[in-house]
Amino acid sequence: MLLRNFVPHLVATLATCVAMSTALAESGEQAQLEPTPYTEQKVVFDFYLDDPQKMASALYWIRSLMNPLVEDPYGFAPEFLDLKVVVHGTEIVTLARHNYDKYSDVVERMRYYAQLGVEFRVCGLAAGDYGYRVEDFHEFVQVVPSAITELAHWQLQGYALITPQVLLRTHAIEDIR
Repeated sequence: MLLRNFVPHLVATLATCVAMSTALAESGEQAQLEPTPYTEQKVVFDFYLDDPQKMASALYWIRSLMNPLVEDPYGFAPEFLDLKVVVHGTEIVTLARHNYDKYSDVVERMRYYAQLGVEFRVCGLAAGDYGYRVEDFHEFVQVVPSAITELAHWQLQGYALITPQVLLRTHAIEDIR
């Protein structure tokens, strides 16, 4: 009995929603750009990738955070962004000096970000697993005792945690938009 009384109300509500959606679409209404009032950022990135080739894509997460903040309307100088990257997956090999020729593009991008103040921190435990010593890494790298402890430390200091998810693209944007 209750369900029989509910169905007509549900149908009427759905019909109203469809009519309103159609009216809005026909009126020319469109999405609005929302200039969120961003402030100075404190972020720790957790890089733990399953393939060193994904490092290039993971670095775009840093760019995606920085570029909007240094451009108008925000105009923050890079030194007002406190960004740290904790590296402890297979991508650690990109930071080993002896692999420079193989990963020079991503190394130079990381060096550029380091010049802007981004800190690259490599897990000492992971480095040991790969047989690396502190001196095996580029000059802009800091080796820390443990990635997990490092991530917890910076979060306790008020840093936002961002963990890039780098997926293999199976569709071209042009094909799916």
